[in-house]
Amino acid sequence: MDSIIVPKDLSGDMAYYLPFPLEVPALEEVSKIILFSYATQTFATYEYGTLIRTGPTNMGRKADRTPTGLFFSNWKAEKTTSTFNDEWDLKWNFNIENKLGVGWHQYELPGYPASHSCLRLSERDAKYLYDWADQWILVDDQTVKLKGTPTIVFGSYDFDAAKPWYNLVTDPKALTFSVSDIEKEMKPFLTKIMEEQAKRETSE
Repeated sequence: MDSIIVPKDLSGDMAYYLPFPLEVPALEEVSKIILFSYATQTFATYEYGTLIRTGPTNMGRKADRTPTGLFFSNWKAEKTTSTFNDEWDLKWNFNIENKLGVGWHQYELPGYPASHSCLRLSERDAKYLYDWADQWILVDDQTVKLKGTPTIVFGSYDFDAAKPWYNLVTDPKALTFSVSDIEKEMKPFLTKIMEEQAKRETSE
């Protein structure tokens, strides 16, 4: 909270100021996917390889880091109560890791990783993802029939270094992901994502 970096020109769409590419060919067959970058504290949603929405997020603090890897959105609730503090109301909550209680929801965005492992969003973005992403479909309380929207949390954050966005002052592209950067992150998970997508399409 000691400084702020603002582009000289803010007349363009938000997507042009955030790090994700507008098109990712490797995702052309993926109907929906959500990416959360720990390094840049931003998220992006893609439909068939095209960037649909992007914005800021604040993820887990040093003591409670957000787990990384491939997850699938499961259950959601318009409002829940935090398991860390019953005075914290979490709006537009969508869980991605049921046993650990990790998900995205609306909450204040201080500008750095500050949560207890969840993925904080602005209310506008949390509501959008709440409506856009798919829930899981259960056979019973113990059996998942169909998984929800693939969600990948990737990268790392150096909590002991200067905030990475300070680099934007000297290099406006310092945090930008190339298409190959994103494709590299996706490669280990694409087979699983396509398998789960095929199951859902067949059932529908």
